[in-house]
Amino acid sequence: MRRAVRRHGLTVYAMLASAYLLLPIAVVVLFSFNDPEGRFNYVWSGFTLDNWRDWDGPLGIRDALVTSLEIGLLATLVATVVGTLMALAIVRHDFRGRGATNLLVFLPMSTPEIVLGASLLTLFLNLSSVFTLGFVTIFIAHVMFVVSYVVVTVKARLIGFDRHLEEAAMDLGANELTTFRKVTLPLLAPAIVSAALLGFALSIDDFVVTYFNAGGTQTFPVYVWGIARVSVPPQVNVVASAIFFVSIALAVTSVLWQIRSARKLQGAA
Repeated sequence: MRRAVRRHGLTVYAMLASAYLLLPIAVVVLFSFNDPEGRFNYVWSGFTLDNWRDWDGPLGIRDALVTSLEIGLLATLVATVVGTLMALAIVRHDFRGRGATNLLVFLPMSTPEIVLGASLLTLFLNLSSVFTLGFVTIFIAHVMFVVSYVVVTVKARLIGFDRHLEEAAMDLGANELTTFRKVTLPLLAPAIVSAALLGFALSIDDFVVTYFNAGGTQTFPVYVWGIARVSVPPQVNVVASAIFFVSIALAVTSVLWQIRSARKLQGAA
């Protein structure tokens, strides 16, 4: 008995922990097929596929989702480029203020979101002649906290990066730009993609910082918070489930790509 517990105990524990974490998501997916009798999708009433066919039935849900996707994609793109360049500068160059820069990178990650959101709101209100609360202010706020996660993710890969590969490329006649494009960037690509996926997930999921700086603009989380006071249509579960499935598909694709790249690198070695 003890032998069986030692052998399978950790596996059983991991499966139970995973089930516990996935249970709320399973409920969200299940209730996306519910046919509620009232305005609130809290009690199971019957199975239907109409919610998925008419996913944009509730007023405003399509616009909120499109806004979230646009902000998420733009913020992720900008934060990934800026964060990758920042990580390269911090790891590979010794400059005045390097320690302070490292500290500043971690501040948005360690600061409570309500403090971060209120601080950004104060900044934008003091610069009301330049900024109007809405799409642009949400975009700036998202870039600010997403870039920290990009820097940390890419920096972790750069610390273990073998600089001899770049030196070999330059010994063979490649200049700095060619070396970066054909050696450095492909080897950093898995970390950059992982950072971008993480940043996009954080952006599209954010509520607190967005709510402070949204003005009249509605992202999907803000839309859900607003509509929950009067009703919870099952289409909210549909959109949430679709985002979850797409995120899982992208994450699995990224992992498989990284495994394939690692095998190619081992084969070449």
